[in-house]
Amino acid sequence: MSRNFNRLLIYSVIVMLFLHSPIQGQSIKKRVDSLFVIASTGTVQYRDMEQPAKDSIAAIGLPAVPLLIEKLDTHSARERLTVIRILDSIGVVAVPLLVEALDHPNGLVVQRICWALGDIGDSSAIDGLMNVSSHNRWQVRSQAVRALGRIKNDRAADIVIEAMRDSIGQVRKSAAVASGQIMIHESIANLVHLLGDDFYGARMTAMEALTKLDSSMVLEVLADSINSSDAFVVSQACRLMGEIGGDVAIDILRQLVDSQADRRSRLSAATALLKADPQDLCGFRGQVMAQFDDRLDQIRLRSTFVTPDVK
Repeated sequence: MSRNFNRLLIYSVIVMLFLHSPIQGQSIKKRVDSLFVIASTGTVQYRDMEQPAKDSIAAIGLPAVPLLIEKLDTHSARERLTVIRILDSIGVVAVPLLVEALDHPNGLVVQRICWALGDIGDSSAIDGLMNVSSHNRWQVRSQAVRALGRIKNDRAADIVIEAMRDSIGQVRKSAAVASGQIMIHESIANLVHLLGDDFYGARMTAMEALTKLDSSMVLEVLADSINSSDAFVVSQACRLMGEIGGDVAIDILRQLVDSQADRRSRLSAATALLKADPQDLCGFRGQVMAQFDDRLDQIRLRSTFVTPDVK
């Protein structure tokens, strides 16, 4: 309670100094710079003054935006986050100047502007973000796609799908996340393809995105993917079908278990099948277990069992 009161008092003092200080005596730039030192210092001395200083810069509004953009080339993580958080507090009014600054010659600045636009989440930034989504700096492409996902407007669908084919794994990861956020059902085939990506982050985010999309459409594509020559794609597809569950997924998995496919694929299907029905309500656990003689395979399959609670 005392700390909150102190912060309110400090904030009031800072705002009063800002409102009543003459422009001749202290320019807006000097005010912003002075407040920014307090807002981003991270020292114990200014701990209770940090948030009031951020709020005071945000209260300046539009005139502070170009000055904050100038600070985005910093190599300090604390300063970078401070700028982005203040821009987020300023909000929609900052968007036009931020979009205009997307043609900044410093790619580091551009990627951080994309980050800020994503946090603000205003749809008026979409065109600018789409324009830099093919930037030669991969970090800009990644942040632009991330921002488009956070804005959640389907106008960006084609850009996001294209980004799934980027040569950089981090960009593909951002695209997979964005696809789930925007709910781009046209991206399902691309997301399934990412299940075999050589970058772990892209694989996991593609899996998560697919769980958010229409399950019947996802299962239709997954049914084809289990015939892939890439064993890893088959494994991930089976795992996802096990998570989705339902009669359709169970039928597909059972067919693969009973097929002449390689042992690894059949084991992936069996594991997913048992996870889809952990209490063996369908009664096919014994049939599935009987098809695998290897002790390690048996241990893996038994790990999916769920023992009913005893009361």
